[in-house]
Amino acid sequence: MTTRPVPAPPGTQTLARGLAVVDAVARGHDRLRDVVAETGVGRSTTHRLLQLLVAAGYLRRLDDRYALGPALIELGYQALQENPVAAVAAAPLRALHARVSDTVHLAVEDRGQVLYLDKIPGTRGEPTRSRTGHRMPLTRTGIGKALLLDRPDRWRGQFLAERRVGATAGEPEAEILTADQFVAVMTASARRGVALDLEENEPGVLCVAAPVRDAGGAIVAAISVSARRPAMPPARVEALAPVVLDAAASIGAGLGFDPAR
Repeated sequence: MTTRPVPAPPGTQTLARGLAVVDAVARGHDRLRDVVAETGVGRSTTHRLLQLLVAAGYLRRLDDRYALGPALIELGYQALQENPVAAVAAAPLRALHARVSDTVHLAVEDRGQVLYLDKIPGTRGEPTRSRTGHRMPLTRTGIGKALLLDRPDRWRGQFLAERRVGATAGEPEAEILTADQFVAVMTASARRGVALDLEENEPGVLCVAAPVRDAGGAIVAAISVSARRPAMPPARVEALAPVVLDAAASIGAGLGFDPAR
């Protein structure tokens, strides 16, 4: 998971440093020296910030390591409850899960990435690495592609930018699509209203996704059904498309979307 640095307005440098420390810990940099290296903040300043964040409950101290604290958990759940999409989607997501028995996701785009708002694990016991609050690249995931269906101006640039980020992070390259092929896939997906992930994000996992629209017709979220390859032969991928579309439409209706308008 990567995040984009946010320029600090004048007078907010200390706050920006504290947020950078929390973000570093959230991304697995859980020792003092690792946080210092990740944020570029001095060791003594970082140590003081860590002490304050632990005292305030935003972080926890685990021997010589740090982890996210209970205050962030509470705020995270509150943020989810206050998100109208998550509230409206709850019942349709559970109905979809009961119908398909596979892993169901709800996500939004946040800071140029997929942000998962909800996940209901499948009943077949197939683990996937996604989780609520987790971030993933837009162009590698079916749900991310669904979030981009209305933005052809972003398809190529987003695809190339995420590959550059992956290369910089040392991620192994096992590309299935070129940029041209990705644009062609997105063009077809936009016409159909459904996006697929055919093991592009996680080996052995396939996904069918559809966008959720608000009262103005804008894509504000997306949902998906994911399962391991044995449960996702081509015929089932095709059969799931209208099922996922119906669930997305049900959520959209709760947000005021009327396809007839």
